[in-house]
Amino acid sequence: MKLFTKSLAVVGVSAAIIATTALADSHAKVNPAVAARQSQMQIIGYSIGILGATAKGEMEFNAEMVASAARNINALAQMDRASLWIDGTEQGAEAGSRAKAEIWMDTEGFDKKMQALADASAALIDAQDAAAVGAGMGALGGACKDCHETFRGPKNE
Repeated sequence: MKLFTKSLAVVGVSAAIIATTALADSHAKVNPAVAARQSQMQIIGYSIGILGATAKGEMEFNAEMVASAARNINALAQMDRASLWIDGTEQGAEAGSRAKAEIWMDTEGFDKKMQALADASAALIDAQDAAAVGAGMGALGGACKDCHETFRGPKNE
């Protein structure tokens, strides 16, 4: 019985060490620039969720929340990309990246798409009701879709 208990403890500790090492390895491989721009996109997505829920009537209209979400998207879309979109961090070159190499081959096109997102979000900052938010969601969603279709690669397997 003691041998079984001791063996079980060794197996448990070994499994925990392997799991911890695998988890640490998976987190350690993400380039900080890639992680930062993924965070940028997550906040944009979160903010679009607020606007979308407001437009659909799933969330009560709150001018302060709408303005905040729109301002956040606007600011994030205008971030200086030099420290986030670093050449050599495209999909295939960096773990977790879905950024297509076209971002660096067509920086002007990428900048235009980010500006379209900034412009669409700016139009929502002063929205006075849910209908106004809904009216602006087409341009906002279109800007996201257009950029993703051109510059975002498929999910990493």
